[in-house]
Amino acid sequence: MARTHYIAGNWKMNTSKAEAVALAKDLVEQLKGKTNKYMIGVPFVYLDAVAQVVKGSNIILAAQDCAATDNGAHTGEVSTTMLKDIGCQCVILGHSERRHEIGESDELINKKVRKALKDGLEVDLCIGELLSEREAGEAEQVCAFQLSAGLAGVTEEQMKNVTIAYEPVWAIGTGKTATPADAQAIHKFIRGYIAKLYNQKVADEVIIQYGGSMKASNAPELLAQPDIDGGLIGGASLKAETFVPICVL
Repeated sequence: MARTHYIAGNWKMNTSKAEAVALAKDLVEQLKGKTNKYMIGVPFVYLDAVAQVVKGSNIILAAQDCAATDNGAHTGEVSTTMLKDIGCQCVILGHSERRHEIGESDELINKKVRKALKDGLEVDLCIGELLSEREAGEAEQVCAFQLSAGLAGVTEEQMKNVTIAYEPVWAIGTGKTATPADAQAIHKFIRGYIAKLYNQKVADEVIIQYGGSMKASNAPELLAQPDIDGGLIGGASLKAETFVPICVL
């Protein structure tokens, strides 16, 4: 079935407030009237300012994390309620940098996924293998486990608000990228595994993004693959001139 291309920018821990607002303004202007699905994942402290810019546009505003709990005595945490209050529509969860730098467990990621969905946010759930796991032939096994764990307790109905982002961790920020054929093979596996977890209809409808150093030069061939429905883009999303060309493919 035909799925809409979903191009997302993960700004990570980058930009100043002025740069964030200026970039958001550029994107709103240049993507006006375009028909793909677009999202930007903005640092917590700039979400409110960027929300004012993208409000009413075709760009979804996302946070890069959320708390697994309700408001309360949780120092340093940001709740889904707070995110919705300032205009967030989506949250990126399970990113490899949070798994491997912060030490987030699959159990915690799942709690966040269920909390975000329960409270009406879309979820972009990231999964993917390390270089050592890939070289050991365990890429599919790792992705299957992260899918099973991350989506535990998520209903078929809630899956309408879930996007999967496949991140070959060895390609994040390194400039390396899986070949389109390699990427397609694992995306096809992920879709098939979702069919096992749910059913073929859910699998056919779920958007699976590629999150491994996508840029304008390799995006056309990646997005031409039957099971690659978009991109979760890091470095190339920090400038309109490198992000927009991917968005309009």
